[in-house]
Amino acid sequence: MNDHLKNIVLNVTESRSIIDKEIIQTLWSGYGEIVRLKLADGKVDSVVVKSIVFPDEQQHPRGWNSERSHMRKVRSYDVEMHWYREWSEHCGDKCRVARCYATYSNEQEHALILEDLDSVGYSLRKSELNRQEVGLCLAWLANFHATFMSETPEGLWPIGSYWHLETRPDEWAAMEEGELKQAASEIDSLLNSTRYKTLIHGDAKVANFCFAKDGDVAAVDFQYVGGGCGMKDVAYLLGSCLSDKACERWQDELLDEYFLLLRQALSTGNKNVNLDALEREWRRLFPLAWVDFYRFLLGWMPGHWKVNEYSRRMAKQVLDRLPA
Repeated sequence: MNDHLKNIVLNVTESRSIIDKEIIQTLWSGYGEIVRLKLADGKVDSVVVKSIVFPDEQQHPRGWNSERSHMRKVRSYDVEMHWYREWSEHCGDKCRVARCYATYSNEQEHALILEDLDSVGYSLRKSELNRQEVGLCLAWLANFHATFMSETPEGLWPIGSYWHLETRPDEWAAMEEGELKQAASEIDSLLNSTRYKTLIHGDAKVANFCFAKDGDVAAVDFQYVGGGCGMKDVAYLLGSCLSDKACERWQDELLDEYFLLLRQALSTGNKNVNLDALEREWRRLFPLAWVDFYRFLLGWMPGHWKVNEYSRRMAKQVLDRLPA
């Protein structure tokens, strides 16, 4: 962190000094780090700084090193900075995100100076969720999708999610030949042609949700926020925190809960949406959203634990229903 960035932190927080630095995590493929800065005599006691420094050599943990991969990451950080500057303030308490104090960039470094969610109560992180906790995350997604329903993703990804087919041709090429590989473009097209579009988080895994002891939830990491069908977020969330057996057991119940929450959120907002038509369309697209991510995994890391019997059954159902 350079001196200019440190001065920006001090200025926006009206602090006298930075008294401690804690590394929260390094960024994927060595692209920087996220740190917590403890502050003295300021309007807040701490901030979180996401500092992005593009490496001279890429070190992808799965070996996916390419210029395309690098440019996708560069674009993702630009999108995230734009999201926090121009969009995040529209999120209310029911889809809580960190307040953005400032953004900073030069040729070598990008940075986000964000509210420390831990300091305002969202200090719990989880790797697995029970049934109630899944509902909390679904409520966040429902309110997020309702907030941005029918919005044009200006400055964001036109199509949200990090596994989007157009941005992942290498992973598609690495798939074994078969029906799913041949149907990938059709599945992608069906998802993208949904009549009802919103902004999706794009990486709504359990690790990107922060929990409060009172049951509130906030979300972080908006590198792949963009336009699309909300089912992509829902399918990805459920796959990130539930076993295949739990998905099988709770799928219908959880979808019912999500759509009830979405209806409630849309009914209290200023969105002119046919709720019945929206639900019919998105329910039909849920299996395609699930299989779209499964398709990505089969190329990216076919031995991943999410490549399971539930996903295989879902893929068969989708392929059987596609027009010949």
